[in-house]
Amino acid sequence: MCALPVGKLPASLLRQLLADLPVDDDVLVGPGIGRDAAAIRVGDQVLVLKTDPITFPTNDAGWYLVNINANDIACMGAEPRWLLVTALLPEAGATPDLVEALFSSLRDGCQQTGCVLIGGHTEITEGLDRPILVGQMVGVTTQERLIDPTTARPGDAVLLIGGIAVEGTSILATDASERLAREIDPDVLESASNFARSPGISVLRYARRLAEQVGVSIRAMHDPTEGGLATGLLEIAEATELGISVDSAAVHVYEESAAITEALDIDPWGLIASGALLAVVPAEHADRAVESCREPGVPAARIGTLTSDPAERTLIVDGKRESIPVFAVDEIARYFAS
Repeated sequence: MCALPVGKLPASLLRQLLADLPVDDDVLVGPGIGRDAAAIRVGDQVLVLKTDPITFPTNDAGWYLVNINANDIACMGAEPRWLLVTALLPEAGATPDLVEALFSSLRDGCQQTGCVLIGGHTEITEGLDRPILVGQMVGVTTQERLIDPTTARPGDAVLLIGGIAVEGTSILATDASERLAREIDPDVLESASNFARSPGISVLRYARRLAEQVGVSIRAMHDPTEGGLATGLLEIAEATELGISVDSAAVHVYEESAAITEALDIDPWGLIASGALLAVVPAEHADRAVESCREPGVPAARIGTLTSDPAERTLIVDGKRESIPVFAVDEIARYFAS
């Protein structure tokens, strides 16, 4: 039996594992492909719960952890409130300076997103070569403002806020810098290395603006991560139980992302994409929603439409209809494995 590739579990296997789980009447949104977090009813409030790790080596691991969990909380229409962290530290190198740097990074992320670190677990773990942080975040909303993708309808507009491959661009600009320095302009490489902060991997401000402009009419929001925009689009279709048609020309790729992916022979559509926000809104709200999220350096556009055929996964390229590409592993994992 072949080992599974690095990255997300294959959708077919995950679908099988999640089938026939017990049902609880207070679980408003349970596990499923394309669902960013769970939602449970507690009295007259709804708690949105998310867990996500940071497993790649970075000096900003705590800040990354807070932001990627807060993104998924926001995509459910909730405000990030509380964070627990499990910190697994490498046996070699677990110095007080390392621990202090991680906690400083966590504080930075919490301050930015408005959540509070309330506890967790720390240990020095045998066999690790780098710190691994696992976050568990809780957000708060109401049942009225909770975003449930199954409310989407054929004809709804699919929006993309921000350009694609922001997080992947930032990681590659740092971790493949030696090779890239020989092939692309140093100013482009320096700009790309700061992509995690500017334009940034957080989508919290976009989600808040959409909530202000469209409110309870938002059908779905999704933060495309591993597998890039292509995987995010497929997950939106899966979560809404509808088809999807996307115009590739409407999708923005930053100059820095284009330069790096071309130099490394990587497809930006399959590169980890935190920093972009996919949203589904009724077609009549699309223009207002897009305008509310545009800002200098951050594009926003309607890129597609949901369709009535659940099997449709269409990408329009130069007027021709193709299938949205499927990436078995994220392009960044494929690059570093080669």
